[in-house]
Amino acid sequence: MRWPEDAKNWPLTQHSRRVLCRPHRWHVQEHGHGPTTLLIHGAGGATQSFRHLFPLLAQDHHVIAVDLPGQGFTQSGAQQRCGLDHMAEDLLALIRQEGWVPNLIVAHSAGVAIALRLYELGLRPDGGIVGINAALGNFKGVAGWLFPIMAKTLAVTPFSASLFAATTTRNSVHNLIKGTGSTLQPEGLDLYYRLARDRGHVDATLSMMAQWSLDALLSRLEKINTPVHLITGQNDKAVPPQVSRDAVARLPNARLTELPDLGHLAHEEDAQTIANLIRA
Repeated sequence: MRWPEDAKNWPLTQHSRRVLCRPHRWHVQEHGHGPTTLLIHGAGGATQSFRHLFPLLAQDHHVIAVDLPGQGFTQSGAQQRCGLDHMAEDLLALIRQEGWVPNLIVAHSAGVAIALRLYELGLRPDGGIVGINAALGNFKGVAGWLFPIMAKTLAVTPFSASLFAATTTRNSVHNLIKGTGSTLQPEGLDLYYRLARDRGHVDATLSMMAQWSLDALLSRLEKINTPVHLITGQNDKAVPPQVSRDAVARLPNARLTELPDLGHLAHEEDAQTIANLIRA
């Protein structure tokens, strides 16, 4: 998405700035005083995913949210660096450049894997990691080979991202969100529609999917000793709650909270409950 042309009516842009940390020009939102909390969104989202949670935490936290490379308003300088290891390395470089010392990392979906990888790379938040509907499992069955192949095909096919963005309708986005088990207000749905209509954002999301692999990280879960609190919505249709249960069983210092009636975008549906769990 273009900055600042496409930023009109985007949530919390009064706290936004652009930061060059090669190879990317990052979109960062920063506000508040207190313990530093880093927010990491999932694949296909952006800082808008935390539009409700961010101001709640900023009441007594120093909150930082970033758009991942190529997604939202972060301009990617290296499309081949959209996999787990590369994104974690580049985000860690940004954290160190800016002098941030996170006391806590709060991450959603695929962002939880990035948070765990940051810990492995040497980031040691005192409060550990909070993961919301953590995508810490590989697809099963047919989806295990079909989804990555589709993503890789789309990512290398000329004009595929442009075609997707051009043909996406509000109704298709609404159905996609509904399929995650979450119910969002019209404002939230419109923000995802704006993302889905942007060629650059779609291209970066497809590249992330095509380059994504969790096998190495999953093989090391027993060695990740930082406190991990996983929160899962029992109505999550995108990442089943069993994924979080399985991860908690393998992580040596982890616990699980299950929330009824919430889907994959639980932090957008009920930010206050998530904020209370983070503070607790």
